[in-house]
Amino acid sequence: MDAMHELKLLIERPEDEIDLAQAALCIARLEYPELDVQAYLDRLNRLAADLSDQLPADSSSADRLLALNQFLFDEQGFSGNFDEYYDPRNSFLNEVLDRKLGIPITLSILYLEIGHRIGLPLEGVSFPGHFLVKLPVDGGDIVLDPFAGGVSLSEEDLENQLETLYGGQQQAALSLGPLLSSADKREILLRVLRNLKGIYLGGRRLQKALAVAEIILALAPDEPGEVRDRGMLFDQLECFRPALADYQHYLALDPEAQEAESIRARIIELRDAVEHLH
Repeated sequence: MDAMHELKLLIERPEDEIDLAQAALCIARLEYPELDVQAYLDRLNRLAADLSDQLPADSSSADRLLALNQFLFDEQGFSGNFDEYYDPRNSFLNEVLDRKLGIPITLSILYLEIGHRIGLPLEGVSFPGHFLVKLPVDGGDIVLDPFAGGVSLSEEDLENQLETLYGGQQQAALSLGPLLSSADKREILLRVLRNLKGIYLGGRRLQKALAVAEIILALAPDEPGEVRDRGMLFDQLECFRPALADYQHYLALDPEAQEAESIRARIIELRDAVEHLH
């Protein structure tokens, strides 16, 4: 089964039946078609088993969390790839396991999967600009950053991240609560794909970006921004008929879009170009 079809089948399952690690490795099959997914799932299981062997049966959640951080980041040596953040390999879970380097979203998937296997009810957080993990506890949540070695983030730390991303005026209008809501597995996987698409775009690898855009739209077919982005990719690759179709679909989904006028102007140009195609 090809990776795109397998991924679609995995994500269409009910939330509690989606295997996050398996789906993330299925994304990696887009780059590595012959990838042995089961072999990497076995590696995850062995890592969790090795950590579990170190834990007393009656260890608390706090003890398990500290042990998880020490095991993954000190003993195993996993870390954020600060030097080559936009290397596409950081987006593939098999490469993260092999190289022990990743970006926030893939290190968070690793953290979630090992944590769940040792009994920690960790949840993903699709925080703006930087994926995080949280551990629900009495009285609130502990917010953690696997990209920074599992460090716990205070409210001030989170507000500083927002200020860096948005600037002081916009940040002041945002409330932290909704931004710390739990991300379901489908959201996590779509974020991996969107990050990967952005990395390919940044490297001008347009064909690869288009392949990822196709998968995103197979999973979320009516997201206006994704329809627009695929249209722009088709346009840049001089595939004018599908570009025209996507631009028209985009305006049907969001007729009041900020760039609606420029898209309408491009539609007129593309109609003329398509008429002259043989």
